[in-house]
Amino acid sequence: MDRREQLYEGKAKKVFATDDPELLIVSYKDDATAFNGKKRGTIAGKGIINNRMSNHLMQRLEKAGVPTHFVRELSGRETLVKRVRIVPLEVIVRNISAGSFCKRYGFPEGVRFGEPTVEYSYKNDALDDPLICVPHILAMQLATREEIATIERYALTADRELSAFWAARGVTLVDFKLEFGRLPDGSIVLADEISPDTCRLWDTATGKKLDKDRFRQDLGGVEDAYAEIMGRLMSGS
Repeated sequence: MDRREQLYEGKAKKVFATDDPELLIVSYKDDATAFNGKKRGTIAGKGIINNRMSNHLMQRLEKAGVPTHFVRELSGRETLVKRVRIVPLEVIVRNISAGSFCKRYGFPEGVRFGEPTVEYSYKNDALDDPLICVPHILAMQLATREEIATIERYALTADRELSAFWAARGVTLVDFKLEFGRLPDGSIVLADEISPDTCRLWDTATGKKLDKDRFRQDLGGVEDAYAEIMGRLMSGS
């Protein structure tokens, strides 16, 4: 599949057109950002890890009944995906208190919830991706009630599947962010990525953080953590 003009460059990826108007090429970068781009850096090898991890996990989710934009992996950094119109929502599934949840509510880190929570943020960097409730999603016509129900069902299915997958590898899935898009026929599919950039992943035995929080919080050992979580991903896969 030939790569044509660049259509978009975000904080972590570039997107290119192909000779098929319904297919795009996503190229993953080593650039690292946090706090909506306020902190910037580089994590060596991150693009390859995020690409391969996303592709591996999306294929697993497809088998579990969650449709995705994945078509096939082209190289270490590049993947062919279906063209979608992104729903302007970040969908966050939380199993354990961490990150902005703790900051927002003054809640301690590391408390396991009785059941997973699903929350939504409005995708708008200029507004720092504010939390948004379902009535406001409907009022702003960002998604329909039926689409929201589908998105939540897929998100909770992903949580069950990914939590079990990581638990078998000695890793706890604390929380994660998903994005969804619409295909030309209007159907909803999982898009974007599933990686240490978008998931909080803690070693179950020690609580060691194996994700982008090491970059956000200046904990050091960022590249080693990404390499470790990739090794865990492939063990027994």
